[in-house]
Amino acid sequence: MRRLLLATRNAHKLAEARAILAAASVAVVGADEAGLPDVAETGTTFEENALIKARAGFAHTGLPTLADDSGLCIRALNDAPGVYSARFAQQNGGYPAVFEVIQRRLGNASDRSAFFKCCIAFAAGAEHHFFTGEVHGRIAPEARGGKLFGYDPIFVPDGYAQTFGELDERVKNALSHRARALEKLVAFLARGAAG
Repeated sequence: MRRLLLATRNAHKLAEARAILAAASVAVVGADEAGLPDVAETGTTFEENALIKARAGFAHTGLPTLADDSGLCIRALNDAPGVYSARFAQQNGGYPAVFEVIQRRLGNASDRSAFFKCCIAFAAGAEHHFFTGEVHGRIAPEARGGKLFGYDPIFVPDGYAQTFGELDERVKNALSHRARALEKLVAFLARGAAG
């Protein structure tokens, strides 16, 4: 079985990646298991941040490495918080306090459309590749759902009435931006890519 490092300490991301990549006979090693030090995300795009972490993981372990950067982009806020989604939440009291900040900024905006974007970087030696996934939807007028993971309780994906915080985990994972990016990675690995 092929082994890849996923440069994250986020248990939710690790579980999702393991579930999806197991079908491709890929064993996923987490950052804690590999003793990976923290890496500063100094990029200004999802791609830059993902590649910084992927290259650092490969340099530290020698394992082909995956790293992702993702965020919520809200049209009426000029696609903010975007690449700064995690920092924006931290600066505004974390979750769920940041939900109220977003609602205030949106006010009575008629356009509440938004999308989650995930960029996964794959690094192995000098080689690197990007895989992106998006899920489109809208910002709910209030937070709903007991599954508090990031911005999930305020995001309603297209075709659904429930927020990501309300949807069954299996449904959400099948729709998610990260799942869509991971599916592209699986197809890439199936073509006999490095690793």
